[in-house]
Amino acid sequence: SLGRGRVSPALKRELDERVHKPQTPLLPARAKGDKAELIERFIEMASAASCSVRWLDSFDDLPSAVADCLREHNLPTAITVAPEAQLDGVDWSKEPLLERHRGAPRNDDVAGLTAAYAAVAETGTLVTASGPSHPATLNFMPDHHLVALRASQVVGGYEEVWTQLRKAGRKGTAVDLPRTVNMITGPSRTGDIELTIHLGAHGPRSLHVLLIDDQEDAASH
Repeated sequence: SLGRGRVSPALKRELDERVHKPQTPLLPARAKGDKAELIERFIEMASAASCSVRWLDSFDDLPSAVADCLREHNLPTAITVAPEAQLDGVDWSKEPLLERHRGAPRNDDVAGLTAAYAAVAETGTLVTASGPSHPATLNFMPDHHLVALRASQVVGGYEEVWTQLRKAGRKGTAVDLPRTVNMITGPSRTGDIELTIHLGAHGPRSLHVLLIDDQEDAASH
């Protein structure tokens, strides 16, 4: 399609090398630091983007944190939960009044809970990868999006996320990436109407990060 004719073997090798061994560009200072610094920076940047961030000691605290978040925002105690193994493994019986629907969102769902693939400290951005256990529609349809994020998933910059995705999807000489990778920085917003910011224009009007301390577990692996 470029009209350059047949690609020479030398050029083909060069192009294959670029695809399979991408070079890391220069990273800004905000994308660097030890894990504690990156987690602190993520919380700072996510909060600046109008997210709420709640620190949890373990996954065991997730049911009560979800229920508390819904009550604090005057929402029904009902939530649609992504069919992910780490969310299925939570003891939801601790909150018997919390009504859960497992799977893709329905049109009238008010709140949804997903896990994250990663989080970028540089900009306070959540990264989700679509698949059978994570319907991409759960990121957008419910008015209120709750995200379970493990502290060990926080990285410095976007480049690290793509490196992880390539590594996880590598199959021989090919790389099988998720169909959809969403990068979410704060709730949905627009300033198109009279230059006034409106939340919830194209997706959730609120975004709540439930940041789970799994550092000790991550160190043991």
